Amino acid sequence: MILIVFMSFVISAYFYPQLPDRVPSHWNVRGEVDAYMPKFMGLFLMPVILVFLFLFFVAIPKIDPLKENIKKFMKYYEGFVVFIVAFMFYVHLLTISWSLGIEFNMNYAIIPPIAIILYFAGILTGKAKRNWFIGIRTPWTLSNDKVWDKTHEKGAKLFKILAVVVLLSLPFPDYMIIIILVPVFLVIGYLFVYSYLEYQKETK
Repeated sequence: MILIVFMSFVISAYFYPQLPDRVPSHWNVRGEVDAYMPKFMGLFLMPVILVFLFLFFVAIPKIDPLKENIKKFMKYYEGFVVFIVAFMFYVHLLTISWSLGIEFNMNYAIIPPIAIILYFAGILTGKAKRNWFIGIRTPWTLSNDKVWDKTHEKGAKLFKILAVVVLLSLPFPDYMIIIILVPVFLVIGYLFVYSYLEYQKETK
């Protein structure tokens, strides 16, 4: 993570003189640029965000009251965190590339990595033990280890399915947001209700 954060600053400084005064800051659902920001902010905002993400991710296993549980799945957590930081760095490189005149459809560049993140989120969810920061944290999963385990076993499968759904949205740019967001909200709602029902069973 330190290497990725360091490289983000180095690359931003290297390309700063070569870029126009304004760089892309947002792409629409068709993968086209529809907003810009000043060059300095566009180049160095992401590296600064990566610094804060790095500090936050490093702090979580140290400040969580259930830190001993995090140690049980630490390697999966660390792998997921490195991938998240690498993904943010990748988005930063895409922005710089576009600013240099290398135009492409952002959807095709960004959707596959998002699908991979969701798949790895499924792996992490399946390994996570009860804690206050990582996982599906509802009042009922946080109150009962069995409910936590059952909900996360279910969530692990659903997140992996979501990864496939995200990939399937690529041929349908006009409906991409709907294809992605509707299943995401359905999964969130389902897991919320599922954890409640499982808690009721356990308490009975």
